[in-house]
Amino acid sequence: MDILLVLTNLPDRDSAARLAQDLVEQRLAACVNILEGCASVYRWQGRLENAAEVPMLIKTRADLYPALEQAIRQRHPYEVPEIIAWPLVAGFAEYLDWVAAETRPSAP
Repeated sequence: MDILLVLTNLPDRDSAARLAQDLVEQRLAACVNILEGCASVYRWQGRLENAAEVPMLIKTRADLYPALEQAIRQRHPYEVPEIIAWPLVAGFAEYLDWVAAETRPSAP
């Protein structure tokens, strides 16, 4: 089972918590870590921007990435949110099995 680590940033802790809750409830993510805030510096529409953001680390199956991305985009307040994913090439097998199990549809 291919597992991904997905990163996105939200503008505040409340919106990050709501998104995390939604993703886990929908079984699009097994776990979401909401990290401490960070300062982001970037260029947007020709202007240099500085923003406080809340990073999120999302653990999911690779085959769920399209649905996960869509769910993030639907709930994200940014016009072009950062959504990037890394394949996990190694990890504790029991944890990776847990991620896979928690992102399967629940039994009726």
